[in-house]
Amino acid sequence: MTRLSVLDLMMIGEGKDYADTLSEARALAKSVENFGYHRYWIAEHHDLPGIASAATTLLIQHLSAATSRLRVGAGGIMLPNHSPLVIAEQFATLETLFPGRIDLGLGRAAGAAAPSIVALRGRAPERDFENDIEQLHDYLFDNGRQPVRGIPGAHDVPLWILGSSLHSADLAARRGLPYAFASHFAPHYLMPAISHYRKHFQPSSDLSLPYVAVGVNAIAADSHEEAEHHASSHFHWVNLLHEGRPGPLPKPTSDYFSDLSDNQRRVFGQALACSAVGNPEEVAQWLHQFVAATQADELVIDARIYDPSARTRSYQLISEAFSQYHAFSPAA
Repeated sequence: MTRLSVLDLMMIGEGKDYADTLSEARALAKSVENFGYHRYWIAEHHDLPGIASAATTLLIQHLSAATSRLRVGAGGIMLPNHSPLVIAEQFATLETLFPGRIDLGLGRAAGAAAPSIVALRGRAPERDFENDIEQLHDYLFDNGRQPVRGIPGAHDVPLWILGSSLHSADLAARRGLPYAFASHFAPHYLMPAISHYRKHFQPSSDLSLPYVAVGVNAIAADSHEEAEHHASSHFHWVNLLHEGRPGPLPKPTSDYFSDLSDNQRRVFGQALACSAVGNPEEVAQWLHQFVAATQADELVIDARIYDPSARTRSYQLISEAFSQYHAFSPAA
């Protein structure tokens, strides 16, 4: 059965602060662990108003300490921003603290605008992403191939390739690593990318068969109308970003979808095509059809809901409804 997982961009809500975000994420991680979700990922971003996931490894530690079974990790670390040795040391330490529960997803983008990139890594030349992955792998497995060592001993931290293009799919396939596609915000190449990955996958010591996770936006509530009300925060924030006005996660408004302009609807059609909003049955049916089309091994759900109770409830409803739908559907 397809696994369900969580993607959290650590949004700061309108009128809230970072401490609220940390508290809400901790509570959500504890809840989704009980709901049966498989993993909880944090995505690295810098200098983007409303998103507070810059100190990614510290957030992973914060959530891992609050849970006992849930896998927690980076979805992902933007590797061009960092020395592979530093990332290896940080994730080896996390794996030692929380054995068998830490994931390391790796992205090739910077996750930041040009001034932030300079602030993060100075004016050093652009790094070779694939070479950095090789170094990172060597440090984590302590195999002696590098002139220095990371944290002594081999550390079982699964490496993932994250992306939204054929380039990332090809890299994941050639290296025999699991692949996570960012269809929750960049769905255009979803089907060609996962098809290429599966076709060209080369088994490795890390993974014997291809494994695909796909990002989706999914928001459920007891009624369709209530779900649209909560979803307005997520969709509104995305529209503001595309208009060059990013900020905190807006409070929900009941009339948001009816007042959209044609241009805003085009944004939804392009950036948020992989989205399900509705009552539990509607969302579960959409997710089931999406899995049937993509043959995804895992769905990573992004749900930027302003009210933490409604957010928790959404993940609960999705887990319950998807499990039942998947179990009893004739196509399952």
